[in-house]
Amino acid sequence: MFKLSEHKTSAKTEILAGLTTFLTMVYIVVVNPVVLSDAGVPFEQVFTATIIATIIGTLWIALFANYPIAIAPGMGLNAYFAYSVVGSHGNISYGVAFSAVFVAGIIFVILSLTPLRRKLIEAIPENLKHGITAGIGLFIAFIGLRLTGIIQAHPQNLVALGDLHSPSAILTFIGLAVTLVLMSLGVNGALFFGMVVTGIVAYLTGQLKFDKGFVSMPSLPEGLIMANPLTAIGDVVHHGLYAVVFSFLLVTIFDTTGTIIGVAQQAGLMKGNTMPRAREALLADSIATTIGAMFGTSPTSAYIESSAGVAAGGRTGLTALTVAILFALSAFFGPLVGAVSGIPAITAPALIIVGSLMIGNIARIQWDQLDEAFPAFLIILSMPLTSSIATGIALGFISYPLLKITRGKWREVHPLVYVFAVLFFYQLAFLPH
Repeated sequence: MFKLSEHKTSAKTEILAGLTTFLTMVYIVVVNPVVLSDAGVPFEQVFTATIIATIIGTLWIALFANYPIAIAPGMGLNAYFAYSVVGSHGNISYGVAFSAVFVAGIIFVILSLTPLRRKLIEAIPENLKHGITAGIGLFIAFIGLRLTGIIQAHPQNLVALGDLHSPSAILTFIGLAVTLVLMSLGVNGALFFGMVVTGIVAYLTGQLKFDKGFVSMPSLPEGLIMANPLTAIGDVVHHGLYAVVFSFLLVTIFDTTGTIIGVAQQAGLMKGNTMPRAREALLADSIATTIGAMFGTSPTSAYIESSAGVAAGGRTGLTALTVAILFALSAFFGPLVGAVSGIPAITAPALIIVGSLMIGNIARIQWDQLDEAFPAFLIILSMPLTSSIATGIALGFISYPLLKITRGKWREVHPLVYVFAVLFFYQLAFLPH
């Protein structure tokens, strides 16, 4: 089913890769409820809804697309939902905001059933694809450094070196050293085993504690938050949430498309300029977004942490299936998952190392051609500085056709690139983000 031999992998490697991806992204089951609870959504509701949406999206991409990519509610989109949508636009409630997410999800499904998203992947210039992959690598490495306090906020320069003597920084360095040694020795699953060793050290040094036990039953205090499509459409029309729906839709399309391209390139799954089974893969996040909104979570996206699993050897849907199963189990181990994911130093080394692997795509950019190099550079620069994959892609899409036009090469640009350049300009200039 997963064609392991064809992809030159094994069940053991795929399962270890799935464990690695799971451990690098499981923080979302804690972070997402914390963010959305600020909008008034019950923590337990979002916890369970997050797991449901993740399982649905990841199972879809595993079984129908055979890719080692996980789907879960996206960071950034949840903050936009909680802090920019709920309470604004006529003081709307989170229930009405979920209606906007649901409508965006329905439109997203329809678009994913058309050739548009597949054609978009083919239309993205090669140098922009390399820039997207490298930018994502720099972004996730930056996340790993920031979460552990190795890099911290600075009032003048925005970022500065943190306290390298802090327990979190020291634990991160231990994890980095162990993982890099294992990788240098060619150990399969080095990223995962590095996390295990780091977790043991964290427990022995008192950083990792299990004060709330290990097991609890999942619950949905409010049941289905949104079940009637007509009601959802009515809410959007009544409150005039067209800009909100458009923002959710545009950001999610490019967040997932960019991430899938980056991970697929890293795994060697791209066939030239095309991606096999693109429609099946791109349906995953749209379906998960729609169903997730019904239970009570913000839009889903492909997770760049999937690249950690790819670096650990994951090449097929068995990696994603493993992730989905582990998320299903995590529904019953909320206290345990919360304890482990609450120690960023356990997973940060994997993010930093994977970032170093992905940024290698810089070498494939045509740096001697300004109209190709600068848009790619803008993507790489802006992703970590804006904490948004979609914003980086937007700036690349806007600058690429502009430079081509000024150099008289406008015919080289695919019409879809012009269309999305205009849409991105409108979104950045006039809509909240």
